[in-house]
Amino acid sequence: MSAAYFRSLLAAAAIVLAGAASAADGDLEIMFNDHCRECHAFDKDDNRLGPSLYGVVGRKAGTEPGYAYSQSLKDSGITWDAATLDKWIANPQAVIPGNAMSPPYNGISEPAIRKKIIAFLETLSPKTGKKN
Repeated sequence: MSAAYFRSLLAAAAIVLAGAASAADGDLEIMFNDHCRECHAFDKDDNRLGPSLYGVVGRKAGTEPGYAYSQSLKDSGITWDAATLDKWIANPQAVIPGNAMSPPYNGISEPAIRKKIIAFLETLSPKTGKKN
């Protein structure tokens, strides 16, 4: 088989893999939209009922400019990472009692859903430049 044939195969594989990654990112965004978008935006500086979640991973809790956080959240000392977000999404009151997120939000018990939401939040980073 010729080198040109292998280059063609490699190019085709790259296109297929890029499409799969885009579909996976789309699935993650759908999961976010299904569970979080009613109150939160993922665009920078777009605070709604809840604060913007753009750049939330690695951010200290209660510090998004322009959002009025509960005192318990501001005083928590938490920096959001995947493990803390997983606990928070499962049950915010267990992580930071007295926060203003719940009620109405009472958590997501399904680990696979939380994992997809966190994976999407990890793409909303000033460091990666995604979803700005």
